[in-house]
Amino acid sequence: MTLKSQSQHPEIIQSRRRFLQYGLGISSALALPTATFATAHPTERSLALHNLHTGENVKATYWAEGEYQLSELDAINRILRDHRTGDVMDIDPQLVNLLNLLHDQVGGSKPFNVISGYRSPITNANLQKKSSGVAKKSFHMQGKAIDVALPGCDLAKLNSAALAIRAGGVGYYPKSGFIHIDTGPVRSWK
Repeated sequence: MTLKSQSQHPEIIQSRRRFLQYGLGISSALALPTATFATAHPTERSLALHNLHTGENVKATYWAEGEYQLSELDAINRILRDHRTGDVMDIDPQLVNLLNLLHDQVGGSKPFNVISGYRSPITNANLQKKSSGVAKKSFHMQGKAIDVALPGCDLAKLNSAALAIRAGGVGYYPKSGFIHIDTGPVRSWK
């Protein structure tokens, strides 16, 4: 039997990478305050998204039977892709959990409108040239940030609820009609 190098088996490398990313996501989700998930559904977690740029919708039950559902997370990754380049990134499961919790906290009944999910480094650099509000090392480039609005929910209420969770960064953009949420350090800005 001949041993093959890892470069001859890119699927093994990708599989290991995904396993580690989801493991880190689970670990970071467990680091959230205990009260954070007290109101979440203990057996299932779902998320509904509408991408304003592509017109796509997804409703994914991404957590069931005590574990993440990889095919459902893949559907979320796909809808949150960089719509400018088509690049797809694994979205941080902690970010997905934050969105689920936020939706529950405000009593949302409609899908989140997605303004921006994953951004490739090229897209981020191009946006940075046009706006001073785009961070050079944006969490969007790591699949750890999203810009959203929630139809039927006042933006100020959505912002207040996100701030109350205290599990990452929250930016309030009332003139543009969205809030930014990320899984970085707890901080906020307007």
